[in-house]
Amino acid sequence: LAPYTDWSLVDVVRQADGASTLDRVDVVQPATWAVMVSLAELWRAHGVTPDAVIGHSQGEIAAAVVSGALTLDDGARVVALRSQAIRRVLAGAGGMMSVQVSAAEAEKYLPAYGGAVSVAAVNGPHSVVLAGTPDALDALQAEFTSRDLRARRIAVDYASHSAQVEHIEAELLDALGAVAPRAARVPFHSTVTGGTLGTTGLDAAYWYGNLR
Repeated sequence: LAPYTDWSLVDVVRQADGASTLDRVDVVQPATWAVMVSLAELWRAHGVTPDAVIGHSQGEIAAAVVSGALTLDDGARVVALRSQAIRRVLAGAGGMMSVQVSAAEAEKYLPAYGGAVSVAAVNGPHSVVLAGTPDALDALQAEFTSRDLRARRIAVDYASHSAQVEHIEAELLDALGAVAPRAARVPFHSTVTGGTLGTTGLDAAYWYGNLR
């Protein structure tokens, strides 16, 4: 991560005095990615190797590294530069909320908000994440609560997996243009496409789509 960041991963993990805070998206996402990749390597050192990999959102960057589809350097490049773009352009303009309803049920509430909120992720049959503007999410949370439906705001100030991400598309395609994906050593299950994916296509456009 060092070539792409201005903070120390070791200091952040150890919570050293003066270390960058995990409240910053451009710190917490790379640090979390580093822990995931490191744990996989620790397990590998003890003989535990994956038969397949899968990851959601930034976790898919770690899965790509563990599978061999991305080099460690390319994985660091993707997670660091992408999170920096989020902080610089998207932070403060959005939010995300976990709601215990199906995707179909959630969609029924959205037209009234004129595109300000959308389904960002489907985590289960009755668990979705919505992303959008803070005001729209506040109103939706109140509406869900009034109907005794559990709705919990996620502690972020940006709207990943929503139309807001389109504001950084050109920047990401340029910043991640040097990423050189390879054939994976084990099957890679994509949460972008919903199926097993040949990993030579995990280029800049893919990692933009993973965030969008």
